[in-house]
Amino acid sequence: MSAVLEQQPAAEPAVEPDVLFRVVNRVAIVTLNRPAALNALSHDMVRELAVLIERCRTDSEIVAVVLRGAGAKGFCAGGDVRALHAMRERNESGWQQFFIDEYRLDYALHRFPKPVVALLDGITMGGGMGLGQAARLRIVTERTKIAMPETRIGFLPDVGATRFLSVMPAEVELYVGLTGATLTGADALHVGLADLCVPSEWLDTFEERLLRIATVDASADELLRALRTVFEPPCNIVPHAGLGAFAQLILRHFDRRSGVERIVATLRQDLEREHPPQMGQREVRQWLQATYDAMTSHSPTMLYVTRDALLRGRQMTLAECFRMELGIVTRAIEEGDFSEGVRAHLVDKDRKPRWAPATLAEVRPERVRHFLASPWRADAHPLEDLGAQQA
Repeated sequence: MSAVLEQQPAAEPAVEPDVLFRVVNRVAIVTLNRPAALNALSHDMVRELAVLIERCRTDSEIVAVVLRGAGAKGFCAGGDVRALHAMRERNESGWQQFFIDEYRLDYALHRFPKPVVALLDGITMGGGMGLGQAARLRIVTERTKIAMPETRIGFLPDVGATRFLSVMPAEVELYVGLTGATLTGADALHVGLADLCVPSEWLDTFEERLLRIATVDASADELLRALRTVFEPPCNIVPHAGLGAFAQLILRHFDRRSGVERIVATLRQDLEREHPPQMGQREVRQWLQATYDAMTSHSPTMLYVTRDALLRGRQMTLAECFRMELGIVTRAIEEGDFSEGVRAHLVDKDRKPRWAPATLAEVRPERVRHFLASPWRADAHPLEDLGAQQA
């Protein structure tokens, strides 16, 4: 007599959390785990990260933190802009709390008393830069694509960018911040936005090496040196930075004394001029065209505001920069081009944003000043206490 086995329904696959946490040799490994969304940060992820970072700060058994992204495509593509746009369209107020919590998280990482390592492998943009640039040891690879492309959607390079981009010369900072240009890992190393550039496959085995370092009774500096040995290959070759080929063009066109309209005018002049072959005519023309296209297609208002904010941020503390950014972000979402930029590039994807005003010439100085002026009294700012107590 043969037995007939009743077929059991397949078990539902377990849903992994969006943030993973484990400890290896007293080092916390925190993984952003939304690979299908390029690990973009939701508000829940920001809250969870804040809890975990505070746990790592207070737990004496944890001596360092490694931040990484799941999957092979990116560390973190930024904040979940579509979700924020949808909240704004529904007239919900929670979008502002996202930025308040995100900026507090980023600031906590910048002031974290234990070594933080960020593996900026693959796409690292916006909010991903906010996390990564707070680390003491920033690792990039040949797959790294770093950018702050916010002006393209009517927004501001935020998450502390008005401060952390100032490690670069002002002209390079303005070029990167205004155009949203994508930098390679080699470029990031060249301009001071990374500490090591390694082959991506070297990161696949870092946990094995992590097990071999001494993490007991080591100072923060000793730990940082030991962590560097984990991530630095034995025969590391400094890669060629392609951005260097355009250094003179960047210095010429993005002079800190030039306003936005002047930058566009000099780009146009160079595009209309014939370039001698020895300059690398095709490459120069491609760079000029791409840069001109960005400066004439991104939000006119936010190009002006971003230029002024970046230059101001070079003279401000990190906490002051976060407060300035929150005010500008609030203006951009409540009364600026953000909703239209997200609609055109991420929702409808017609790539035809209707900016208001539509051209650089129409942006009035008083409008720029309005965006840079805080919406709150100093004692009522949501980030008023930032920096009051140092870790």
